[in-house]
Amino acid sequence: MTSILTNVAAMSALQTLRSIDSSMEDTQARVSSGLRVETASDNAAYWSIATTMRSDNMSLAAVEDALGLGAAKVDTAYSGMESAIEVVKEIKAKITAATEDGVDKDKIQEEITQLQDQLVSISEAASFSGENWLQADITAAGGSEVKSVVASFVRDANGDVSVKKVNYTLDSTSVLFDSGGDTGILDTIQTVEGNGVTVNVNIAGTTTPYNVLSYTTAEVIADGATFDSGGVVAVGGTVSAGYVKVDDDVWVAAIDQSGATDHEIFATDVDTSGVWAIDETNLASATALTTSVATLSIDNSTSSTQLDGLLQMVDDALEAMTSAASALGSISSRIEMQQEFVASLTDSIDTGIGRLVDADMNEESTRLKALQTQQQLAIQSLSIANSASESVLSLFK
Repeated sequence: MTSILTNVAAMSALQTLRSIDSSMEDTQARVSSGLRVETASDNAAYWSIATTMRSDNMSLAAVEDALGLGAAKVDTAYSGMESAIEVVKEIKAKITAATEDGVDKDKIQEEITQLQDQLVSISEAASFSGENWLQADITAAGGSEVKSVVASFVRDANGDVSVKKVNYTLDSTSVLFDSGGDTGILDTIQTVEGNGVTVNVNIAGTTTPYNVLSYTTAEVIADGATFDSGGVVAVGGTVSAGYVKVDDDVWVAAIDQSGATDHEIFATDVDTSGVWAIDETNLASATALTTSVATLSIDNSTSSTQLDGLLQMVDDALEAMTSAASALGSISSRIEMQQEFVASLTDSIDTGIGRLVDADMNEESTRLKALQTQQQLAIQSLSIANSASESVLSLFK
């Protein structure tokens, strides 16, 4: 039946054209945006996941920046520590050179002073973004202070998020100088054995160890003492009545106490039958040195015993600095690995999001071409359907 009021064919063609136009709009949106899930209405579940993961990726980007900042801090501290180690090695070498007989220790101290000033300069300069890990007020911090470097952003199975950090503790084993006290590796005041030797002195039947002044053979000779041909006694020194040798190149002042029985006997003078010992009234205690690597000082009066003590102190500091440098190196290596992991993780998340929401451009372009063809055919069909009613006019001619 042909009707001029109701054109069923045109209505059907129009409905088809509307459907094609709607599909074309969706396809064109995907082609222009590159996304098949652009809004929650496209796919609520995928859109929600993608939005959350994009947010996490932004946090990971911030973590990557923080890792770069942390790496710079650690590298600055490591470079300063490494330079300081080389300077302390030089100080150790200078003290070793000072142990040689006839060396002008005053001249060596001039070099050591310059090296000590260099240590202060290095520690002050090892600062990045206002933080200095080689010089800090750890006394005010209660003996230690924890520095943190952001390492990662984590979302657990429950959806809870957190930021993980790498910690480095500033304390007496890692800081070169304590700006609020004297507890750093280089400024800790230590007691170094003085110019003395420990001997056992028998007083009234009780033997007690004493740290008494000691002298080298060269010092004994310089004092004008003459050696007894029958033993190890050097007689005639101005320090006391004489000296007794108690070890290789180690002498202690003694007096002749012939017939005494309540004193430690060090030697018997064969020529004079004298008994040489230390009397409790003649004990001269050796004074221990209290100093640090940053403040130690030597001169021509510094004994070999004192030099040995100073050398041990510097070596202990060098060992502590080496350990601290190893810790910094380990953190630096960990940060570098974490940077690589975060970069890889960011790429993986981007890839995962793409698999959920990205449009397949090959598929969409093919679909667009097909829809364009369908649209043209639908328009042509609508045109034919609209022209069908015109044939009714010919019946009235």
